[in-house]
Amino acid sequence: MKFTRTDIPDVVLIEPIVRGDNRGYFMETFLLDKFVKEVTNTTFVQENESCSSYGVLRGLHYQLPPHAQSKLIRVIKGKIYDVAVDIRKNSPTFQKYIGFELSAENKRQLFIPRGFAHGFVTLDDNTIVQYKTDNYYAPNSEGAILWSDKIIGIKWPIEPNSIILSEKDKNSYLLKDAQIFD
Repeated sequence: MKFTRTDIPDVVLIEPIVRGDNRGYFMETFLLDKFVKEVTNTTFVQENESCSSYGVLRGLHYQLPPHAQSKLIRVIKGKIYDVAVDIRKNSPTFQKYIGFELSAENKRQLFIPRGFAHGFVTLDDNTIVQYKTDNYYAPNSEGAILWSDKIIGIKWPIEPNSIILSEKDKNSYLLKDAQIFD
């Protein structure tokens, strides 16, 4: 596996080594010892999966302490544009975002640490996203920032009129009004 620190160094892009032949392919998607050495020492406790049609935008979601979560995201089918937004007030990269295309084809994964809001938009129909978290979901600690907040300025790769949102995501807070990490 190749581990690449991004322009926001706490966010790590992970690319597997894929071995293929006439039968198909094999790859290791997670190795604890390498993950601890290259990324961080954490224990994933929950795994989630979503299936979405083209244009579904989920996010920008996070959980506050004591239920904050790190996430390890990968795409099983289709493709997404995946985004991490630094919402740690005292961070040198506060309010900055980083985004990557993750797909079943490129098999990349993205590690997003605690203190970040996370969101993605699907770029194919029937896209399946799977992600691990290092803390359990706690609805009372959930936060959400509006996907189109101009302060953050995410350049989503699809037209805004093609985006499909849940009611919760339509009514998320602007970053300046959201409860975030100190």
